[in-house]
Amino acid sequence: MVSSDVPLGAGADVGRRSTWGQALSDRPPLCTPPTGRPTRPGRWVERQPGLGLVGLLLVAPVAVVLALGAGGPETSALVLGPLVTFALPAVAMVAFWWEDWPGSSLRPGWSGLVDTALVVVAAVLLTILGQAVVGRVDVGAIIDPSPGPGRVPTFPSTVPLGAAAFIAMLQLTLVCEGWPLRRLPRFVAGAAALVISWLVAVAAYLLLVDVEGAPGTGLDARTGPLTGGELGCLLVLAGVWQVWFYVTWRGWPFAGIGRRWLRIVLANAVVLGGSGLTYILAHGPAGVPGPVLTAFGGCYIAAGLLIGMLFEGWLRSRVAVAAAVLALTALLAAVLGWYAGTLSFSRSTAEDWVAHVGLNAIGLAVILHVAVGRRWPLPAVAET
Repeated sequence: MVSSDVPLGAGADVGRRSTWGQALSDRPPLCTPPTGRPTRPGRWVERQPGLGLVGLLLVAPVAVVLALGAGGPETSALVLGPLVTFALPAVAMVAFWWEDWPGSSLRPGWSGLVDTALVVVAAVLLTILGQAVVGRVDVGAIIDPSPGPGRVPTFPSTVPLGAAAFIAMLQLTLVCEGWPLRRLPRFVAGAAALVISWLVAVAAYLLLVDVEGAPGTGLDARTGPLTGGELGCLLVLAGVWQVWFYVTWRGWPFAGIGRRWLRIVLANAVVLGGSGLTYILAHGPAGVPGPVLTAFGGCYIAAGLLIGMLFEGWLRSRVAVAAAVLALTALLAAVLGWYAGTLSFSRSTAEDWVAHVGLNAIGLAVILHVAVGRRWPLPAVAET
């Protein structure tokens, strides 16, 4: 079984008290073995697949705006892509560490708006921090897809850094189960997790990424074994393995291991080793170009979030979930790839846009609706 009696996003409830100062549970819900069958209320809108279908009506407009809303597909990828990438670690902090605080102290509707506003502010501030790491701060360049000579474009120069922070955040939150930070009050623990993830991301960027930094680029030159695109591809594949085991399979098989140290060590070895091996085999013997691999990985992550979060609990076996995610991945890759092929790109590529839609547009829309907004305005679901 893949479902748990601890849902990722139950329906919206009213008047939840803020518990930001309390300690977190021993494990995140995604890493907790199921103890029983989830409640299945009578009304169709309160059970799957109706719950997911109605939620899809709310998720789709947000995804479309993020994919196309900044003046077209390419401009959206160039401007919104980096901003959303830098927002994702903050989203993970609010959803999985703060458990929707500060919005959790407000009524539904206001709760999601307050949390989203917090994420937007964090996205801008973290993007500025990303600019400082890769070159120099240029606030105007954040919303300018072609800022010109001597200015730092946020795409693609800052994207690997933001992606590294998000993947590190998920690795710490899910694969490492937040240990030992979950012993702290949730506000302190979440802030510490975000800082640690950023330190890991900055170290990875400075040690691994090769940047020419030619005059007029606004970027600091440095040497490293990987290009930004190669590091980005590796990070996306790590995200694929994280989503596979911890979103679609709810931590199986690691969640059933009793000893924490063994559980965490094995999980890290499988997720990190598996993503590295996937990159080596796909990029080497299989001959799949890195941008294509990144785009396909983005579609898989989007499909995994849709099946594992939006339609959580609908499919009752891991085999069925895996098959559904692969089928949806192929559908997304085909449809988005076809549409991108009808467009013209100057500063980016069709694969960049497809990856942006999967990772940023669909991914963020699902997480905001389910994990942050708690499926508002859908009615609350009784918990066991």
